[in-house]
Amino acid sequence: MLKAVFFDIDDTLYDTSGFAKLARKAALNVMIDAGLPLTQEEAYKLLREIIAEKGSNYDKHFNVLTKTVFGEEKPLLIALGMITYHNVKFALLRPFPNTTSTLIHLKSRGYRLGVISNGITIKQWEKLIRLGIHHFFDEVVTSDEVGFEKPNIRIFEEALRRMGCKPERSIMVGNKFNEDILGATNAGMSAILVNSELTDEERDLIEKRGLDVTVIDDISELKEIL
Repeated sequence: MLKAVFFDIDDTLYDTSGFAKLARKAALNVMIDAGLPLTQEEAYKLLREIIAEKGSNYDKHFNVLTKTVFGEEKPLLIALGMITYHNVKFALLRPFPNTTSTLIHLKSRGYRLGVISNGITIKQWEKLIRLGIHHFFDEVVTSDEVGFEKPNIRIFEEALRRMGCKPERSIMVGNKFNEDILGATNAGMSAILVNSELTDEERDLIEKRGLDVTVIDDISELKEIL
């Protein structure tokens, strides 16, 4: 019988991509009003390039942006961008509509719940706390503290060890095929892909390797599956 259910956070438990885009554009608008000599389209394109290069967990995107544009960092613009971004982000931070009810259902059925996330530990905890769902999880395992990122099987093995569960009695729920699904199945777990669609190549890989993977459209479908 299945004992543990692990979750990714971003775009699995809440709409990371949607709110981040709105928050970044709001920040750029404030910076443009204060003197950043770019259109919103130009600024957003440049910011996306910086995020792609530095990674989403890098905390000085606006520093790099102003240095790229002006040849030096502009503290006022950086501060305006950071404050606006965080204010908008926290105002919009909400779980997906069915996240909380699904977690309640799983806990009531006796499942142990965990998180396996690539990211900085404090930031991941902050997300869960602001979402109001941190108390549902027995373990939160991050790449920051473990030293390995998904899909490396060692982060999954560490999560299983902490939870005291065997891989065959555990399942991973996430929105990224390579990181969440392949990582988990390589560690011997089952996996559920949510809020994402499989490519033909991914379907062929699942069939070829006989992987235990289920695809769902909404997290609430876990109530019927588990």
